[in-house]
Amino acid sequence: MTLQFEIPQMANIDAFELKMIMAGELYEREKLSLGQAAKLVGISKTTFIEIMGKYGYSVFGKNDEDILRDIKNQL
Repeated sequence: MTLQFEIPQMANIDAFELKMIMAGELYEREKLSLGQAAKLVGISKTTFIEIMGKYGYSVFGKNDEDILRDIKNQL
């Protein structure tokens, strides 16, 4: 799907930042995988993981159950 829209200049946001916000939101809402989110932005999965915190997103789930499951899977 392709979307086109204009962002007012006063929003002071560039295309990369907008893609990161969209990809981060869709990843956290479980609409995109990590790889799909990175591809949307045009960067590698590793780079996406490294910078998503700068935009307020986490690769880890937001609840205790998700964190405990991730820890258990690493043991």
